Amino acid sequence: MANPPVCRIMDYGKFRYEESQKAKESRKKTIQVSIKEVKFRPKIGKGDFDTKVRHMQDFLADGHKVKVTLQFRGREMAHPELGARILDAVIEQVGPHGKVETMARLEGRNMTMVLAPEKKAVAKKPHEPKASHSDPVAPDTVAKDAPAPAPSEGTHEEAAAKVTAVAEAEQAPAEPVAEVVVEAADPA
Repeated sequence: MANPPVCRIMDYGKFRYEESQKAKESRKKTIQVSIKEVKFRPKIGKGDFDTKVRHMQDFLADGHKVKVTLQFRGREMAHPELGARILDAVIEQVGPHGKVETMARLEGRNMTMVLAPEKKAVAKKPHEPKASHSDPVAPDTVAKDAPAPAPSEGTHEEAAAKVTAVAEAEQAPAEPVAEVVVEAADPA
């Protein structure tokens, strides 16, 4: 806007490259939150319910929002309180992993609710290679009544270390409890 007008002679290819780099850098700093959807039915079984809630916890841990949809069919529409009861159970089980962003509401034949992750999204951890079955655990390190580690708990060595720690904790002697003796004073 100077008078007389001032122009700058520049390499247009270099200008376009620098602009694309700035745009790329700004895209890198943005956090994209995707919405995952989990569908329930009013007559869902306990095992299916637990599996779906576990998937929801994984999604929330990865920083995704979760849309919970409860689908009604036929005469199930006459009992929306059953659906509300299931969604309340979902909220209870998700617990500290997420918070309710949009409360449950009935839209046609579906009841929907949106859950958001409780804290800031954690960077996704890369998938670890699965433990091979060629590394047997020494029989003396596994307690007979100790719970078996879940297959998704890291490497085989970590699982064996956890089982060993549980076994040692069970075999450790209990700490003695100090006794406090209170004597009544003689009124004489």
